[in-house]
Amino acid sequence: MECITELKNVLKDVPEIVELVGNEYVNQVLDVSEQDGKEKVKSVLQSIFTQLMSASKELVSKVITKLKNRLQMESQVRQLMEKEQLVLRLEKQYPGDVGVISAFFFNYVKLNPGEALYLGANEPHAYIYGECIECMATSDNVVRAGLTPKHRDVQTLCSMLTYKQGFPEILQGVPVNPYTRRYLPPFDEFEVDCCSLPKGASAMFPEVEGPSIFVVTEGEGTASVRASEEQVREGDVLFAPASTEIIFGTSSQLKLYRAGVNSRLF
Repeated sequence: MECITELKNVLKDVPEIVELVGNEYVNQVLDVSEQDGKEKVKSVLQSIFTQLMSASKELVSKVITKLKNRLQMESQVRQLMEKEQLVLRLEKQYPGDVGVISAFFFNYVKLNPGEALYLGANEPHAYIYGECIECMATSDNVVRAGLTPKHRDVQTLCSMLTYKQGFPEILQGVPVNPYTRRYLPPFDEFEVDCCSLPKGASAMFPEVEGPSIFVVTEGEGTASVRASEEQVREGDVLFAPASTEIIFGTSSQLKLYRAGVNSRLF
């Protein structure tokens, strides 16, 4: 979520949120500070976010329409902020959805090619546009918040979130060979490698103590395991058991990703 300072600015600049949640909850945010302690700040954030997500569909639709009309008018006389432009974009895709206005509560992250981020459990997030690879640890449920026509379990959602504040860490990856970068999140479940091979190149993935899954996203080439060689191309998925060395090569170009157990475990 946005830090408390940024959220205060949002509440001052977006009157539609005030109309949706009420002055009591807004004033709680405006009056709290980091000096009050993490638990107090979390409690205040949980209260206003629960109030937002619990608003009636009719009120949400009415407020979002007012927000859209205001931003469209203001765009004629000033450059809209990125978050405001995002909200208008979301409104086109999900008109009347509470996820449109709740976007003001979250960080808006733009990743460049080669960058990654990680999210801990119970952190709300939404993928907006572009192409990416997502790796997720084993989960027993997904609780939807918004930007969806499917069922939303508001009570469960608002009780389970961490309400962690601040901008997420952006991972640049660390090189493991000339063509491969490794992305290591700070938890044990997995790591992700990105391998981009130019024409005539090859890369070896050495034996590791856990299994791996490979996804080919671009091009074509070969995968060699011991004395066996197989052709691979865009869309192929390969499973490698533990203690399996694989060599990928290409006569054109090849891009693939590997997901495996985080090497910090071994």
